[in-house]
Amino acid sequence: MIAAPQPRDVVVITGMSGAGKSTALKAFEDLGYEAVDNVPLFLLRHMVGEEATAWAEYQNARRPMAIGVDIRTRDFDVRGIRRLLRDVERISGIRPRILFLECDDEALQRRYTETRRRHPLAVDRPLLDGIALERQVLAPLKLSADDVIDTTDLPAGSLKTMLTSRYAQARAGLHVFVTSFSFRRGLPREADLVFDVRFLRNPHYVPALKDLTGQDAAVQAYIAEDPDFEAFEAHLKALVAPLLPRYVTEGKSYLTIAVGCTGGRHRSVYLAERLADWLGRAGYGISLRHRELQRAGA
Repeated sequence: MIAAPQPRDVVVITGMSGAGKSTALKAFEDLGYEAVDNVPLFLLRHMVGEEATAWAEYQNARRPMAIGVDIRTRDFDVRGIRRLLRDVERISGIRPRILFLECDDEALQRRYTETRRRHPLAVDRPLLDGIALERQVLAPLKLSADDVIDTTDLPAGSLKTMLTSRYAQARAGLHVFVTSFSFRRGLPREADLVFDVRFLRNPHYVPALKDLTGQDAAVQAYIAEDPDFEAFEAHLKALVAPLLPRYVTEGKSYLTIAVGCTGGRHRSVYLAERLADWLGRAGYGISLRHRELQRAGA
């Protein structure tokens, strides 16, 4: 059972159209939040902003709230949203958090093509022009965000899992996301710490191992036989171990560690598996993802 969030928490969910706001709202609803979407800003002021009575009723209900706001919202204005959030903090003493969902142009274009939906700013212009205009309008809001999640490579289920881990606040301690990736396909944009393991011996050049992954015992044994493997893993743990308590002290509730190699199938997968296992045994909440294996359906 998912732990209930702390009361009187307000999260504003915004970002690029098509980046996953509906999925995010459903995830927050499952966490016990009261989820509302695309309510005109003047009504949001009535609900959680300028009227103390309405806010008092909300506090007494002791229900957290997730509010979806995007370019389609009536009266949408970035400065107006920021002013509204300052009003909420001034009246209630509670600072709403902004969650911004990002996604690259290619992925957004693909999603709109697949669903045959029309982008809200592409009614009278090409799709990519509408996306570019929206990105420009939302840029100041993204800079103000407390949390930015790039959903370019995140299926809906993975986004929901990530949000559950990050916002189920009753779950004690730091939650660590460990992901393997290919440098050829770019760094994970959400990474806080990145480790490069391309110096380790590469199973890709062994015919019997090439088509396997770092989850297979034969590949793991081959990598572990590298003369530098044991010392590197020890140094990696010695570096990470003292950092995590400091992140907790600073109030960080989640951390993303990315491990990369050339193809993202062998060395990074094995190291990510070992790192996740070690952190899990140390008592941290863990989410493990192999980006390239997920893309390939391996």
